[in-house]
Amino acid sequence: MKIKVNQKDLAKHISIAQKGISSRTTLQILDGILLEAHKDKLKLTGTDLEISIETYVNCEIEREGSIVVNSRIFGDIIKKLPDASIYIDVDNNNINIKCENSEFNILGNSSKEYPDLPIVLEHTTFQLPNDLFKSAIRQTVFATTQDETRPSLTGVLFEIIDSNISFVALDGYRLALRKLPIQSDVEIKIIIPGRALNEINKIVEDNESNMEIAAAPGHVVFNIGDTIVYSRLLEGQFFNYKEIIRKDHKTSAIVNKKAFQDSLERASLLAKEEKANLVKLSIIDGQILIKSNSEIGNVNEMIMAQASGENINIAFNSRYILEGIKVIDAEEIKLNFMGSLNPCIIKPLQDENYTYLVLPVRLAQDDF
Repeated sequence: MKIKVNQKDLAKHISIAQKGISSRTTLQILDGILLEAHKDKLKLTGTDLEISIETYVNCEIEREGSIVVNSRIFGDIIKKLPDASIYIDVDNNNINIKCENSEFNILGNSSKEYPDLPIVLEHTTFQLPNDLFKSAIRQTVFATTQDETRPSLTGVLFEIIDSNISFVALDGYRLALRKLPIQSDVEIKIIIPGRALNEINKIVEDNESNMEIAAAPGHVVFNIGDTIVYSRLLEGQFFNYKEIIRKDHKTSAIVNKKAFQDSLERASLLAKEEKANLVKLSIIDGQILIKSNSEIGNVNEMIMAQASGENINIAFNSRYILEGIKVIDAEEIKLNFMGSLNPCIIKPLQDENYTYLVLPVRLAQDDF
């Protein structure tokens, strides 16, 4: 293999391919990036057998070929080289890298040892605008669980019904749901690992161009211009989330999102982790009182709200309620309550397409 390639372009695509490589792999070959030069393109592949990323960069090819090179070493070398043309020459497993006045010689591995990527034959395809996909993932993926004993909840449910796609994530304490209209008549229900979606979100540019998503038995493929991401799907039944989103409520309050978020962040400064980051909310006479106390001291916050219904005392893990509020892109939010033991449902005002639900912490009334 013998090629000439631009340093900035190559560095960018190395960092994309590296997102498919796990630091915890036990197979040495999976620490590497597979380089394949063919038809004026250099294809870089990184995989941990659960996520696989192929990304293409333009280059001038003098001799086609392939090699596996250690991802970290190769990436560090290319990123430190000057912004100029890089010449890569592979002879057997020896890799010679030249750029202006720098020259490196490193050892690679035969590409024959590198695992094959999944072959996706039968698939269902739909398209989503990049910017809407990024925002939907940002508003949901944080609510997945890290608990590997409940694998289906470590991912986000993609469900397409009646030309609408729902993104759903939950971990047993909170639920995040984002809906989008979609120009597709397919019906689909798949669970995509949260890690894969986080990595895709780092690759996708925030614009209105479309990505193509192809779902096949066991796998999903994201086609993002010059990059293709393969991910295995999570098996198992997803929780029946529709049952827990209630329409009725006894108390509701409309608040300024930033004021509420700032107050919660201040109150959470004294919310201790061993006490479940506890903050207490009391909705009384058009005001929300926010309290928190620990051995160090206590804090009291008050914000004005348009409240209706019964007065209520309720407590939450401050991290869970804050993470949901932070991703809402609205000036005002509406909080709906059905008593102090039932979930609080939070929505942006005048936007029915996002729902965040958080379970309260059970406290005796004397604790308020």
